[in-house]
Amino acid sequence: MSRAEQTLSERLAEDIVGIIRAERLGPGEALASSRDLARRLDVTTPTVREALRRLEATGVVELRHGSGTYVGPGIDRRLMANPHRPRIDRDSVLELVDARLVLEPAIAAAAARARTADAVLRLESACANALQPPDGDVRPALHFHVALAEASGNGLLRETVEALLHTRSREQVAIRHQYDDRVRDHAEHVEICAAVRDGDADAAERLTRDHLSAIRAAVLAADLPGGES
Repeated sequence: MSRAEQTLSERLAEDIVGIIRAERLGPGEALASSRDLARRLDVTTPTVREALRRLEATGVVELRHGSGTYVGPGIDRRLMANPHRPRIDRDSVLELVDARLVLEPAIAAAAARARTADAVLRLESACANALQPPDGDVRPALHFHVALAEASGNGLLRETVEALLHTRSREQVAIRHQYDDRVRDHAEHVEICAAVRDGDADAAERLTRDHLSAIRAAVLAADLPGGES
């Protein structure tokens, strides 16, 4: 779609993203007020707010009541979740687990080979997420498996895992509810983290595969509706 074919709200959303990038704002950093943006873009404040709501829907910005507008985690995301997808079932959850089984063991091995002190610290910090019981559809700020992909040193691998978990967020929440042994989940994360820290690529790959295989078994045993045959 050309810019001429876009609605005013769509064009303004692009302009606001352009401002975020020009000012090199990252997730969590404050954006100018709606009034200031309206003045800068020569439009009305309600029109800017409509564009911001459009960006909020994809996680590019976060509108915090009484606080302002902040850059959201979706600013660099290339794949977006479809909010109108069909309801999840066992097949859709297994599809996510199977995709992760293809990708993540090799990513864990790469993380063990390319480990850095900062990446290992972030991975160790993310281990504690497993001890928190599922809270509705709330996801942790730093997902362990995203931190694991980040430890590989390959930005595209991190983005791929993060996008996969984002686009299939409802299936991922279902996994958290079905694989509900928090102590075991935490212990497995700690083992994977230790293998990465020790630079043991073979162990990191095997432990990640075993961890995801256990999750798959839990999903199979869960009381989830089946998909279409």
